[in-house]
Amino acid sequence: MQLAFSLSFLAPLALLPAAMFALARPGKRPGILPRWSEGSAVLAFALALGGLVQAALGAMPGTGLLDGAARIALRADLVSTAMASLVGFIGWIVMRYSRTYLDGEDREGAFHGLMLLALAAVLVFVQAGTFATVILAAIVVGISLKRLLLFYPERAEARRAATKFALVWHAGDAMLAVAAALLFVRFGTLEFVALPEAVGAEGLGLSGTIALAAIVAAAALKTASFPLHGWLTEVMEAPTPVSALLHAGIINSGGVLLIANAELVQSSPGAMAALVMLGGLTAVFGAAVMLTQSAIKTALAWSTISQMGFMLLQCGLGLWTLALLHIIAHSLYKAHAFLSSGGAVTEVANIRRPGPVAVPSVAAVLKSFGLAILLYAAIAGLFTAVFGPKSPQALALGTILIFGVAYLVAQGLADRAPVALTKRTALASLATAIAYFAFHVLSQAIWGPILPAAPVPGDLEWALIVLGVFTFGLVAFAQALFPLWAHHPATAGLRVHLANGLYLNALLDRAIGGLRSTRSR
Repeated sequence: MQLAFSLSFLAPLALLPAAMFALARPGKRPGILPRWSEGSAVLAFALALGGLVQAALGAMPGTGLLDGAARIALRADLVSTAMASLVGFIGWIVMRYSRTYLDGEDREGAFHGLMLLALAAVLVFVQAGTFATVILAAIVVGISLKRLLLFYPERAEARRAATKFALVWHAGDAMLAVAAALLFVRFGTLEFVALPEAVGAEGLGLSGTIALAAIVAAAALKTASFPLHGWLTEVMEAPTPVSALLHAGIINSGGVLLIANAELVQSSPGAMAALVMLGGLTAVFGAAVMLTQSAIKTALAWSTISQMGFMLLQCGLGLWTLALLHIIAHSLYKAHAFLSSGGAVTEVANIRRPGPVAVPSVAAVLKSFGLAILLYAAIAGLFTAVFGPKSPQALALGTILIFGVAYLVAQGLADRAPVALTKRTALASLATAIAYFAFHVLSQAIWGPILPAAPVPGDLEWALIVLGVFTFGLVAFAQALFPLWAHHPATAGLRVHLANGLYLNALLDRAIGGLRSTRSR
């Protein structure tokens, strides 16, 4: 029997009573409110999980809530319900953490209300079936999160971070509105399911091409991509649960948007190429800056920037199922990392000061990289023989991951004997290659029938694949050899520049200051 209505559609509604009550009385809220907030989050998670079970059993793929040409609608396929379950789970954990986190604060009620409201809007966003739904949900998320970033409004840093976020986030909303208007004019619909069919019948045309460019721009803005990433590095100005909640469909909302419209986005080679270039640049830039950070939450924020860039790269390569799996894994890991960041500070404080840093030899690093690639190729051949051929994009992405493993092994075992280096490299490379291809097979089995396969690469795609593999390999090799040139005078200056994010955030600060001074006149 097929069910016409998904339980996951009710998940946002489960959060609203407690949210409205808390926002109506924003002061100190001892007693029932923290427990009510957590109970609402548990119920929302249970409903989202119920929707996932329905989808897995073959329930109706979507249900419109309001009729009309630009109707508000939700969808309930395995992709949207998986994301709703992820958001519900992280939301529950964050609200449980928040029960005592701000106990006794003057605006404890407002905090709970805004957190629940943001969570409800994200649940709508990840299940949206039309661009109208996405835009409305994104606006509510932006308003709620800005107020959370301003939880301590007396802090100048908090006001600056909130202003940056609002400018970037709502610029993304504006791009979505532009895309929606152009798509509606061109195809007469804003439904995610109907748009690919319309494109196949009529072609993109100029307005459709511009609309896809706007969608890519919106995704980049909402994932804190280079160069407008600065607001994310200042999330520590908000309470720690806000930083964790960001990873429940907010900072990765650009990826959710792209995956929901995968077939539409993949119809434009230019859009895919833009995602590869922007995502790859953001991933490399964020990873390089992260290594120079001393503050734990700031390093985590830069890590998120890098990971979101990598996710955009996956989308640009057409590896949609891996991108979705990446969102789920990264969200769970990074939400936990932020919530446990206080304990990490204690652990770091108890670590003994390390001895002199060992310097690897060029030969050892080359051996580490060469062995890792050979083992990866062997595992790739084994999985190809058993499960069928892999796309060039999937093989390239796995190669990039192996470069990272080879770098870490070379760095960590620089002071060990060559035999230990060889053994540890072999084990790490084998484990990574097996896990990568196993997760690829798993994600294809779950979401492959819903999401499009990676396109057959043309000349442009091959050029970008080769450029991406070469760039990530070169960066990993240079990082592995960093101790060899760490004491060069130029390196100290480079480290300072990287630690400051090449001053791009300062340029955004200056732009915000200019806007404020203009408005004040």
